[in-house]
Amino acid sequence: MQRRRLLLDATMRVVEREGVGAVSQRRVAAEAGVPPSTVTYYYAAVDDLLVDALTRVNDTYVEALGALPHEADAALRGFAELISCAGAGGDRASVVAEYELFLLASRRPALRPQIDRWNRAVDAFLAPYLPDPDDREAASATVDGLFMRSCTDPELTADAIHRVLTRILSLRSS
Repeated sequence: MQRRRLLLDATMRVVEREGVGAVSQRRVAAEAGVPPSTVTYYYAAVDDLLVDALTRVNDTYVEALGALPHEADAALRGFAELISCAGAGGDRASVVAEYELFLLASRRPALRPQIDRWNRAVDAFLAPYLPDPDDREAASATVDGLFMRSCTDPELTADAIHRVLTRILSLRSS
């Protein structure tokens, strides 16, 4: 497991610096400081590596979403923090790399189950606020847009995201 973590960390560093298109088994091996055969031992193809990288990213987000408080406003504030780059410790490069993996699912079917998993987690989070599935779909699309804006707008704060979520979910800010 430690080798896989090393390889996944290296993969994310490559994506952070150069984008997902730069990921190759050789590039990841060089970044991790291991022989290329180490990467091919664990990952027969680059897609396998990317699926594991996205799964690890998604594990973190789904776990954080599930750990949010039950009280409505506190949960929304936590969700806003998770969406904002501040939710990743202010590391915009990491958030951009993670989002790039999510976007890659539009071209790589092997990644889509992780996107579906995230969408189900967001839907479950939103369900207590929005019983209507169409309303949840609209709110989920807003969440996706806020993630994208968080990647591209350094001025977008967790407080601003919280205000948008509160408005979308028709809750009163405290």
